[in-house]
Amino acid sequence: MGEKKGFFSRLVSGLIKTRKNIASGLDSIFHGFSKIDDDFYEELEEILIMGDLGVDTTMNIIEDLQERVKEEHIKEPAECRQLLIDIIKKQMEVDETAYEYENRTSVVLVIGVNGVGKTTTIGKLAAQLKSQNKKVIMAAADTFRAAAIEQLTEWSNRAGVDIIAQQEGSDPAAVIYDACQAAKSRHADVLLCDTAGRLHNKKNLMNELSKIRRVIEREFPEAYLETLIVLDGTTGQNALVQAKQFKEVSDISGIVLTKLDGTAKGGIAIAIQAELGIPVKYIGIGEKIEDLQKFDADSFVNALFEKPAEDEE
Repeated sequence: MGEKKGFFSRLVSGLIKTRKNIASGLDSIFHGFSKIDDDFYEELEEILIMGDLGVDTTMNIIEDLQERVKEEHIKEPAECRQLLIDIIKKQMEVDETAYEYENRTSVVLVIGVNGVGKTTTIGKLAAQLKSQNKKVIMAAADTFRAAAIEQLTEWSNRAGVDIIAQQEGSDPAAVIYDACQAAKSRHADVLLCDTAGRLHNKKNLMNELSKIRRVIEREFPEAYLETLIVLDGTTGQNALVQAKQFKEVSDISGIVLTKLDGTAKGGIAIAIQAELGIPVKYIGIGEKIEDLQKFDADSFVNALFEKPAEDEE
């Protein structure tokens, strides 16, 4: 359990800026108001929006809270704190089947703009899957960035997994085609595909992704297809915009939220999940392999809202 505990304490310290934004504001509201009225809700709304939960999500949370307060005849503002936490946790719960791809022969397509930590995320996932005794193959389909191919090759060496790559500038769909053949002939459990986040010339990134998807569906129809979008937590609402654009061309089954350490915009995890209806499945808070972990709604929301209990160990 040491690793889990270590991750949680790093998550708590990583979310310190967000918590300062949200928790301290909430505390002053819960203790500063003597009754639950419109002003109370308005202040609450403002703090959640400032924490990057976004307007729509915040409105929904406040509406839920108002209903619960009515139903349970709550009079004390302080009693709303736990209610609020519960409402947000409920919204963030990840379904048991969220990691189904781990139990099947699968292809994991990893998408997102450049600079969000896609290649690193794939490397970490590969290492984690390999440690579960799975046969993993990586595909370097971000062929427009020489550095991406090199970086992924380095990760494949580190994790001890096979990589299918061609030289820079080759056709991404051709790399995926080769990778599907290799995954089938080598009986791989999981094929992890890196993709471009930006293309040279006028080639349309979204068309390219659709093409890759078609190749996978045609060449490896028996595989379970998981599509993860990697988003940079530090970009806040911008990450939400990116996810919306990618969602138009690709069925996204999960979100990986990286760089959550040291951002004041940690609330974006809640906004993205609520507005897109796509679960956050992994969060990243650093460079090490174990710094990418499956998302746990409870610990995340606790890290975001709860005053750290220094005396608990």
